[in-house]
Amino acid sequence: MQIVEYFLLFLLYSVVGWVIEIICCAFISKSFINRGFLLGPYCPIYGTTAIIMILFLKKYTDDPIALFIISCVLATFIEYITSYMMEVLFKARWWDYSEKKYNINGRVCLENAFLFGVLGILLMYFINPFFVFLLHKIPSFLSVGIALLLFVLYLVDNVISFRVIMGAKNTINQELKDSTEIFKEKVLESIRKKSKISKRLVNAFPSFKIYQKESKK
Repeated sequence: MQIVEYFLLFLLYSVVGWVIEIICCAFISKSFINRGFLLGPYCPIYGTTAIIMILFLKKYTDDPIALFIISCVLATFIEYITSYMMEVLFKARWWDYSEKKYNINGRVCLENAFLFGVLGILLMYFINPFFVFLLHKIPSFLSVGIALLLFVLYLVDNVISFRVIMGAKNTINQELKDSTEIFKEKVLESIRKKSKISKRLVNAFPSFKIYQKESKK
């Protein structure tokens, strides 16, 4: 049940991260940009960072200043490593902060580090206790069923997205500073080409369509 709870929290925070990305990009570009290359509405880096914070920062909740500083450092470190690893794997830059002050190789910046610290405070004191409270209200058998279904959808989403991106990475302009939207569209385009039904269902319920398609295979 603890594994189930952490997995559900991981997905919850991945969705929250996706929403944050959407809001931030909409504020800057004045338009909707579907961030993240996976089909589902989630950004796993947020979920991963949140779970790491929950597991390792509990002992600092008695000291808000220490919690803030460590959250800044930890989240920034994870963002840098993730950026580097994804660039090595996909041969493309997924985000770039070169135009922001006090950045490190365009992968991380001081502005984001500060925001990560604020989010760490909110996460440990308010958001996570609330989400855990809600999850504990769900019967155990239902939590397991939901987690299994979401795990299958998430796994299939990752497999298909990675396959499409690995096939398309050589056609992407290497000079692009941020390739997230490009790769996202490549994944969607690959699925839409299958049939008119696929196109309609992808637009409506992308994750369900992929799960259904893989199940039939």
